[in-house]
Amino acid sequence: MKEKQTTEQQPQKRVLILCVDRDADIETKAGVKTPIVGRTNNLDSAVTLALKDPEEADANTMFEAVRLTDRLQNDKKPDEIFEIATISGSELGGVSADRKLVEELNSVIDSFSASEVILVTDGFTDEAILPIVQSRVPVSSIRRVVIKHSESIEETAAVFTRYFRMLFDDPRYSRIALGIPGLLFLLYGILSLTVSGFTLYYYGLAIVIVLGGFMLVKGFGVDKSAKDLYHWAREYEPPPIRVQISSYVAIAGILCMAVGVYLGVTSAQAFTLSADFTVPQDLAGWLGAAPAISGYFIKGTVDLMIVGICAVLFGRSIRWYFERDARMLRNAALIVPVAWTRWILNATSDILINPDLGYGNLLFNIVVGVLIGIASVIIIVIIHRSAKDFFRGSKEEVDDFGEPSLEFASE
Repeated sequence: MKEKQTTEQQPQKRVLILCVDRDADIETKAGVKTPIVGRTNNLDSAVTLALKDPEEADANTMFEAVRLTDRLQNDKKPDEIFEIATISGSELGGVSADRKLVEELNSVIDSFSASEVILVTDGFTDEAILPIVQSRVPVSSIRRVVIKHSESIEETAAVFTRYFRMLFDDPRYSRIALGIPGLLFLLYGILSLTVSGFTLYYYGLAIVIVLGGFMLVKGFGVDKSAKDLYHWAREYEPPPIRVQISSYVAIAGILCMAVGVYLGVTSAQAFTLSADFTVPQDLAGWLGAAPAISGYFIKGTVDLMIVGICAVLFGRSIRWYFERDARMLRNAALIVPVAWTRWILNATSDILINPDLGYGNLLFNIVVGVLIGIASVIIIVIIHRSAKDFFRGSKEEVDDFGEPSLEFASE
C-alpha cells in the first residue's frame, strides 16, 4: 500500500521540445504568428513555410522537432509529458530578437510548466538563446539540424562554379577574362611569325601597350562615352526650325566675334612691329603706348565684333518671332543701337591713336546713337501696341512656324 502511494506521489517530468527561429523566418515568410504550441500547429506551420520557401532550413528544423516529439511519445514513461513549441525572434536580429524570444519563451512556460527543455536548432545562431533558456528551465539536450545542401563546402563550390561560368557566359566579364588574354596570345603568335629575332622583350612591350590602353579606356570611361555618343547619334532628333535658325545664326555670330578679336590682336601687333613704334624701356613707357595699342586693337576688331553681336541678336529675334514672344521687339530695338556703336568705337579708336584729332566726332556719334536708341524704343512701343494680338503668352506652345496650339487657342 505504501509503495502504491509513493508511486502516485512521484512528480511528473514535463519535457518541452523547443524549436528556435531567431531570425523570424516563420513569421516573415509564412505569415504564421508565434509562439506555436502543439504538434498539429507546428506541423501545419512547417508545411506552410516549406511551401513558401523549400530551401528554408527552419522548416526542416520544425519537422525534426515534430519527428523527435513523436519518437519520445512512443518511448515515453508513465511519469513523462511531452509538448512541442516554436518561438521566433526578429528579422532585425540583436537585442530586439532576443527580447522577443524571451517574451515568447515566458509565454510558453506559463502555459506549459516544463521541468526540462530539449532545444532544437538549425545552427549556432539560434543557440545564442541557450543561456536565456537555461536561466529559466534546465536544458537536457540540444538537437542541431544540419541540412546537406546548406553545408559551407557545397555552398562554396556552388558559388565558385557560378562565378566561373559567368566568366564564359557574361559578356561583361568574358571580355576581360578571355578577351584580353586571347588578344595577348594572338599578338604573341603574330609577332613570332612576322618579326625576325623576336624576343620576350618585344612581347613585354606589346603586353604593356595592350594593358595600358585597356586601363586608359576603362579608367577614363572612353568606352562608356563612345557608347553614349552612339546612342545619342542614333536617337537624335533635330530641334524645331526656329531653334535651328537661332542656333546657326548665333554660332555664325560667335565665329565673327572670335575672328574680330584675332584681327584686333593682329592689328595691334602690326603697329608694335612698325617703324613708327618705339619699344618702351620701362613701365611708364608701356603705359604711354597702351592707348595707341588699344586704338589699333579696337579698329581691327570693331567691324566683325559688331557684326557678330548683331547676328546673335538677330537670330534670337527670329526664334521669338516664330514663338510670338514680345521679347522679340526689345531684342530688335537693341540691334540698331548696337550697330551704331561701330561708329562710336571707331571714333574712340581714332582719338586713342591720335589725340590731336579732338573729341567732336566722338560726341556727335554718341548723341546720334542716343537719339537712334530713343527712336528705336518709341517705334517698338508703337508696334507692340498696334500688334498686341499677334504676341502670345510665353507659356503657350507653338509649332515650328509660329502657330499656337489648339489647347491654348481655345482658352
